Amino acid sequence: MSGQGEGKIKLGKADVYLHVKGKSGATVTHVDIELDELNDILKPGENSYVGAKEGGIFIGLKKEMIIRAEKIISKRESKNKKK
Repeated sequence: MSGQGEGKIKLGKADVYLHVKGKSGATVTHVDIELDELNDILKPGENSYVGAKEGGIFIGLKKEMIIRAEKIISKRESKNKKK
């Protein structure tokens, strides 16, 4: 399922680029997803895995990344309860 849905929390609006090998320091052609909020979950230098789905991709998270993501969820839920 793509788009909004139950259990989906929007992080922000990302800039997505096809980064071409040999340009701007790329050693291989790859996709860049640039969104500062992602670094609250995946820290620079960490690796994860990506899979394809209808309408886009998903990024699988490792245990420590899931813990950070769940903290974000908890903060947002408590913030929404205060409203």
